[in-house]
Amino acid sequence: MRHGMTVLRFLLIAHAVGGRMALSCGCLGEIMPAKTLYHNLVVRALTADGWTITHDPLTLSFGGRDLFVDLGAERAALGAEKEGRKIAVEIQSFLGASLVRDLEEAVGQYQVYRTLLLETEPDRVPYLAVPSRVHEELLSDRFGKLIVTRLELRVAVFDETRERIVRWIEPRITG
Repeated sequence: MRHGMTVLRFLLIAHAVGGRMALSCGCLGEIMPAKTLYHNLVVRALTADGWTITHDPLTLSFGGRDLFVDLGAERAALGAEKEGRKIAVEIQSFLGASLVRDLEEAVGQYQVYRTLLLETEPDRVPYLAVPSRVHEELLSDRFGKLIVTRLELRVAVFDETRERIVRWIEPRITG
């Protein structure tokens, strides 16, 4: 307090989090949604692949909390099995010091979003969007394949240069 007046200070701090610029409010300690380094590239790649971006970002609300998935998209009738298909895409840059540590964070975020989608939008399927270098250096080796398979991750691999989705990885259904 200064001279009987309450002074409120808001401190906005920009910081990099896994290739994502985020703004945090010093008074609240919350991180507001921000776009990743590859956000616009993935939007173009999905659009080129026939998807319509419906949410940017896709808000998931549950239990009084709001979370933000990078993109929501739908695919119009391109074939009977794809008509009306909805996805939620979380874009990860993997620019940290360790690809494994980045994967741990990405998988945790993916699992939270998948759980919330099952409760709020069960017809929308989550995908983790990763650059092709991450697929080549991490997800295609024995370790990466184990994580993708056991955790039943859905992954959209994008080519940074061509701005295209080059691979869709789906969980194998056994039984």
